[in-house]
Amino acid sequence: MPDFAIYPSLKGKSVLVTGGAGGIGALTVEAFAAQGAKVGFLDRDEVGSRAVADKTGADFALCDLRDIDAMQAAIATLATKLGDFTILANNAARDDRHNWQDVTPDYWDERMATNLRHMFFAIQAIAPGMIAQGGGSIINLGSNSWWEAGGGFPAYATAKSAVHGLTRTMARDLGGHRIRVNTVVPGWIMTERQKELWATPEGLEAHRNRQCLPDLIDPVYVARMVLFLASDDAAMCTASNYMVEAGSI
Repeated sequence: MPDFAIYPSLKGKSVLVTGGAGGIGALTVEAFAAQGAKVGFLDRDEVGSRAVADKTGADFALCDLRDIDAMQAAIATLATKLGDFTILANNAARDDRHNWQDVTPDYWDERMATNLRHMFFAIQAIAPGMIAQGGGSIINLGSNSWWEAGGGFPAYATAKSAVHGLTRTMARDLGGHRIRVNTVVPGWIMTERQKELWATPEGLEAHRNRQCLPDLIDPVYVARMVLFLASDDAAMCTASNYMVEAGSI
């Protein structure tokens, strides 16, 4: 593993990560903790959450992010312990495959709740504390699936494309308070979930051929981009997309 950078501006900062019990989220929690930040995360997976907390020393609250009242209550609980959050990594999502012919209105709404809606309401809950602290950084996790015109998950791709609109409008609304809002755009990231469910030898080879770089993407590189955007090094970065996809668009 490379010898990664240390960002002094992250030490002691209060950070919230959604979906922190596994995959990109778990590595993001670990990366912030290694910087000396005070990290809290949300997830509904109790076993995974306890494992990440034991490894990193981070605090967590269990909740289903589709339940906005429960999520905002969990955020308030963590903020009482860690202080007002000045960094939010809106990471949680599920890229479940689905056939467009099988999608019902209820399934569509559930996919929006899983992959998009909670992002706005997490921002709504945390932004007042950021304003009181004089600024902050919000990093929304998008996806290059819709940039690539990928098929097999129309509700997911639609939700992820909407993340960019959320980023742009909130960057404008919050910018006067020195709150920066950006989107990190992962490519096909080799989390354990991807390896177990969809990373066939044929699929991986086809994807390598679409990338400019030959290596498959470890989730740690997404976490590193989140760290950069959270740090003071990125003080003039807002309303933008930051790609971590090895040139596969």
